[in-house]
Parts: sequence; structure tokens; C-alpha cells
Amino acid sequence: MKGTHTMKNFIFISPAFPGNYENFCAALRSDGVNVLGIGDTPYEGLSPRLKGALTEYYRVNDMENYDEMFRAVAFLSFRYGKIDWLESNNEYWLEQDARLREDFHITTGLHPKDMTAIKYKSKMKAGYQRAGVPCARYHMVNDLAGAKAFIQEVGYPVIVKPDCGVGASDTWKIQNEQDLNAFYCNLPSTQYIMEEFVPGEICSYDAIVNSRGKVLFETGNITPVSIMDCVNDHESIRFYIVDEVAEDLKAAGRSCLKAFRVRSRFVHLEFFRLLEDHSYLGKKGQIVGLEVNMRPSGGPTPDMVNFAYSTDCYQHYADMMVFDSLKHQTKSTRCLCAYAGRWKGIPYLHSHQEILDTYRLQLKAAEELPEVLAHGMGNYMYLARLKNREELQGFFQYALETVPPAVPSCDAAPGEGKNQNEKDITGKCRQKNSTGTVND
Repeated sequence: MKGTHTMKNFIFISPAFPGNYENFCAALRSDGVNVLGIGDTPYEGLSPRLKGALTEYYRVNDMENYDEMFRAVAFLSFRYGKIDWLESNNEYWLEQDARLREDFHITTGLHPKDMTAIKYKSKMKAGYQRAGVPCARYHMVNDLAGAKAFIQEVGYPVIVKPDCGVGASDTWKIQNEQDLNAFYCNLPSTQYIMEEFVPGEICSYDAIVNSRGKVLFETGNITPVSIMDCVNDHESIRFYIVDEVAEDLKAAGRSCLKAFRVRSRFVHLEFFRLLEDHSYLGKKGQIVGLEVNMRPSGGPTPDMVNFAYSTDCYQHYADMMVFDSLKHQTKSTRCLCAYAGRWKGIPYLHSHQEILDTYRLQLKAAEELPEVLAHGMGNYMYLARLKNREELQGFFQYALETVPPAVPSCDAAPGEGKNQNEKDITGKCRQKNSTGTVND
């Protein structure tokens, strides 16, 4: 029974990547758990802290190779006895984690039969319906005629993305028939889902939930600009951890926890808040379901939660696993924690050093991200702990404002009109391009 601390062995999959996940292992170790690691990072590549948290580490050559992973779990099971938990907390490995649990009779955690409802965006819709949360209408991508019929119903733009996918990867906004035809000319072999466009701000409900479905800790973040647009259009990325979860979002999140029968997990549930009235989804301000993620929010988000709340959500997760309750609680004034992501090659108004100097008291991290993370998060990351919305907006503006583009010079005689750069009636404006030649 939980609460009596009978759990002994916890296999953590890929404990060294992403780098902040070693914190889960250290927290579990501090709660008296025998933490066993399996990953493809060489043992010499593990940090001293992670080595200290792991009782044993089994290195595999290829984590995609199920036979190798099976043999690793079999070895650790033979050596240490019954495995009580096996987890990666990583979207990419959820299905493999579930298969390993089933093959080794690990009763706790998600199993293959649970995967369909939480991995496929089309299947999540039923869960939202049970929770009483509206969500976008959708169409499973097949032939062009079917897509046109769907668009006839919902209008442009529409969003297309893999039915089973992670984050904003391979997600596209189709604005018109030309975009639609281009998409169908290169139709992916994997199953895609097409959804109506939702004019909303993305917000999340993040929670640590015990074995009885009780919420032990909750928080959330807001993304003013869609990550999809940031990735596709190379716009600078910004989002932030809220100091308090709005009551309507909290209610929607908790309803979804029940509808999806969340147990013993750290989850990240995504929603829209409508920015305008919508004929199908509801009035401005309505909470609309986006997608459920049965793992913590990615990147540095857990660290941002810690900065905002002066807490340790990694320890909260470990406490939930071991004791089914929180043993390490903190009481402090909550703040906002902002993420600003900048791209290489974009002329920002303020330099890296200027950001460091101006926000030296608020910055919690400022570093270049590895390429594997940069695609969805920007090349450079700045995390700042801020007291209020005014400070938040000032930080985003300072960190992400770009140098205004040079105004093109047109062939107008001096004094001809107030705006010397106004185009002539043909719409032409002679401007040198980057090669030094002239474009008409």
C-alpha cells in the first residue's frame, strides 16, 4: 500500500536527457527509493549528481530497439527484484514505457490499452466531451474532396498536424486553397488530423495527481503567441508561468483529470482561451480543449514552476510516487516566471549582454540551447522571475524587440509629398537586395 513506503525499485528511462530530468531521480533517491537508470548516454557522460542518485545505470546502444530495452529491464529486475515503477516522464517514450510495464507485470502506471485515448488527438475529443469542455471540430485527412467539404463547414484557416505527434512539430496553418493544394501535393504518409482554427490564447493546466486522483499541486502557463507560429515563422518565443491558475481554467483542468482518469502522474493539459466570440465554440473568454499530455510540460518549464513558486516540483512528484502526498511543502509569495526565446540571425534591439545587465536581479537562466531543443524553443533562452504583469511585459519587450527594418528609398524628387518613401501608383519601389543588385 502507498503511504507505508513499500515501493523499492524505480526504473527511470533516459535519466540524463533532458538534462533537468536528473532532478526527478535525485528527488526519488532522497525519498528512499532505489533508482535504476536506463539510457543511451555513456556512463561517463552522467553528471556526478545523477551518478549519486542512481543505484545502477544500464546503458543501451539504441533506445528505439525494444529488445535492448527489454534486456535492460530484465537484468535490473533479476538483480534487484520486483520493479515497482518504470517511467520516463517523456512524451516520446510513453508508448514504450507502457509496453515495458505490461511485459514485466508492473501494475502501476499507463499500459498499452491506455495509449489510444491520450496519444491520438482525434481520440482526445471524447475525453473533452466527457469533461464538458468544448473543442475544435476536426476531420481525419484523406482525400482533397473530403478536406474541401470540411473547410466549407468551418472556413479558413484550418490547422493540420499529425494525429499522433509531439508539440508543434509538423503543424501547419492552411490559409487558402493554394495552401491546401500544396499540402495535398506532398501529403504525408502518416495520419494527419485537420482542425478548425481556434482564435485563442494557449494556456495550460499542470498538475501532480496521486493514486486516488487527488490534485496535490497545480499550476499553469500562458503562451500569448502560438508556438506553432513561432516555429513555422521564426517568431521569437514567449510564455510564462502564472502566479495563480484562473478559476475557470482550474475547473476545466480538474474535469479533464477525472474524464481521462489521471492517476499517479505529473500532467500538462493544454487549452485555448477564446480571444473573440466563436459561433461554434462559445463566447470570448471560453476555455476550449486543445490536447492532453500525460507527462510534465517540456523544456525548462518544471524549473520555471520552481522559480515562480519558490518550490520543488521534482520533489513533489517523488513525494506523490512514494507517499501519495506532499512531504516537502513550501509557503512563499508566488511570482511569474517568463521564458523569452531568441533565434540566431535575427537583429534584436538589445544585445545578450544588455539583457544580462538590465535584468541581472530577475534572471534565473540565460543560455544557448542544444540544437535538439532549439527547434521548438529558440536558440537562446532567458528565464526571469517577475513580480507582476507590468514587469512581465517590459521584460518581453526588452528581450525580444527587434531592430526596425530599414525603410526602402524610392525614386522621388526632394519635397515631393510628406512621405519620401511612398510607392508610386504602380506599387514599385526600387530597393537594393542583399546581393547589391536592384529589385523592382
